[in-house]
Order: sequence, then structure tokens, then C-alpha cells
Amino acid sequence: MWGTWFGGNSAQRRKDAPKKAILDLRQQLDMLQKRERHLENQMANEDKKAKENVTSNKTAARAALKRKKQHEHSLEQTSGQISMLEQQIYSIESANINQETLAAMKNAGAAMKTIHGKMTMEDVDVTMEQLREQHELTQEIGNAITSMPITEPIDEDELEADLAALEQEKLDEQILTTGTTVPVSDSLSRMPAAADGPRKSKAQAVEEDDEEEELRKLQAEMAM
Repeated sequence: MWGTWFGGNSAQRRKDAPKKAILDLRQQLDMLQKRERHLENQMANEDKKAKENVTSNKTAARAALKRKKQHEHSLEQTSGQISMLEQQIYSIESANINQETLAAMKNAGAAMKTIHGKMTMEDVDVTMEQLREQHELTQEIGNAITSMPITEPIDEDELEADLAALEQEKLDEQILTTGTTVPVSDSLSRMPAAADGPRKSKAQAVEEDDEEEELRKLQAEMAM
């Protein structure tokens, strides 16, 4: 308890000492500046008296110049004191700023030490490695998602069969609508290939048509 009382008061006094010194110096500086202005006014008055009596009363003029010289000497001393006080105020303010800056830097260092705590470079390396692994995992997952097909691939053979069926259906509609016949060769070329063998070429279909036509003619001649 005693240490708290006396130690706390002593620390507070040390903290307030620069401010009190600056305050005392400024009060003294204010007084000297007032004295400086007063001496300047006195010198102006004595100079005026000397000019007024320089021709009519030289004794009075000489006395006025003498007092002016005395005031001038006092003014020089006062100006010197003012300059010295201003320099002291500047020095104390600079020293106080340096002290407060150093105290702030010490507090910042203590705060950084508290923030870091038990943190070590090994902990930092482990954390960064974990982050890199998670980043790589994220990229792998993204690549897997974008490269995996969402729907099953289309069966091209089945697609060709459907297309041929549509063509045959369209052909049948044209026959029913227009009443025109389509050459057998065209029908054969449009029909899908049989399941048990390859589709015949157009030349083969034409040749078979010619053979059937000749066979029908032969049968007609034999019937006559």
C-alpha cells in the first residue's frame, strides 16, 4: 500500500514535470515580453523628448538620450533572456516528445510480444502447408467436377436407326399424299441396313430391278 501511494505519486510527478516546467517558462516568457514592449515605449518617449529639446534645452535633451541608452541596454538584456527562455521551452518540448515517442514504441513492442505469444516459425510453416494442401484439394475437386460428364453418351448407331426410320416415315407420307411411286432403288437406298447383312449399294439395287423387269417380260411372253 505504501509503495502504491509513494510510487504512484512519484511516477505522476515525473510525468507532469515537463509540463510544469514548460508552464513556468511560458509565464516568465510572457512577463519578459511585456517588459520588452514597455522598454520599447520608454525608448520612443525619451527619443521624442530629446528631439523636442535638442535646440531649446540641450541639458534636457542630453538627459533624455541618457535614459534612452539605459532603456536600450535593459532591452538588450531582456531580449537575450527571451531568446534563452524560448530555447529552453523548445528543448523541453522536444525532450518530452522523444520520451513519449519512446514510451509508445515500448508499448507497441509489448503489444506485439503479447500478440505473438507462443507463436513460432514452425507453427507458421505448418499452417501454410495445410493451407497449400487444402488449396490443391480444392483445385482437384473442381477439375473432377468439371471433367465428369453429367449425362450418358449418346448411342450413335441408335441415333442413325432413328434417323432412317424418320426418313422412311416421311417417304410413306409423300406416297400417300401425292400418289406417286418412288423407285425401288431410292426406297432401298433410304431404308436402314438389315440386321443380318450390309446395305446394298445403289448400283446393285438397279441391277436387281433390271433383272426382275426382264423376268416379268419373259413370263408374259410365255403366257401368250
